[in-house]
Amino acid sequence: QVQLVESGGGLVQPGGSLRLACVHSGSIKGINGMGWYRQAPGKQRELVATVTNGGRTNYADSVKGRFTISRDSAENTVSLQMNSLKPEDTAVYYCNAHSMYPVGSSGTDYWGKGTLVTVSS
Repeated sequence: QVQLVESGGGLVQPGGSLRLACVHSGSIKGINGMGWYRQAPGKQRELVATVTNGGRTNYADSVKGRFTISRDSAENTVSLQMNSLKPEDTAVYYCNAHSMYPVGSSGTDYWGKGTLVTVSS
């Protein structure tokens, strides 16, 4: 059974830092990228950052310069270092793994259950 398990969420003051980690313990074939998404109360889920197998990264404009995504393919992990956190970063953060399979399709997205990040004084 495929599982993506996030950790590292919590309560932090504005300006503080948190590091999220995600491990996939199942057998996901054909992963070509992993990333983090978030969903704030009353809002749609949005992309935070992604990283491809080749190491190419992509960030939402709102987090550029503050967040850093990294991936260890050998360990099946992806991390998100979040610095200079703002109250508007408060959300549930979800780990994502994108597989290229099945062949001929747009691929398959796998999701973790999410970890809550609250930025508040």
